[in-house]
Amino acid sequence: MKNKAIIIPLALLAYLAIMVYFFGVPAYKAGTITPLKFWGVIGGVSVAVIALHFSIKRREKLRKEREQDMRDSDKNIMAK
Repeated sequence: MKNKAIIIPLALLAYLAIMVYFFGVPAYKAGTITPLKFWGVIGGVSVAVIALHFSIKRREKLRKEREQDMRDSDKNIMAK
């Protein structure tokens, strides 16, 4: 999967939006959830998804570097 850093966070944000629309908004309008809790949960989950995006992106970068190092070391071994 090439764009894991984009696909997974987008799927989680879509899931968050659906859950907020179907469960959060009715509870917020009914007054069973305080505004602080409603917006705090949305903000907290959004921050976690953004952190996940950068974490996956970093892992992919490190994986590419490691693979490149392995290819370079294989070339050096074969050249000797």
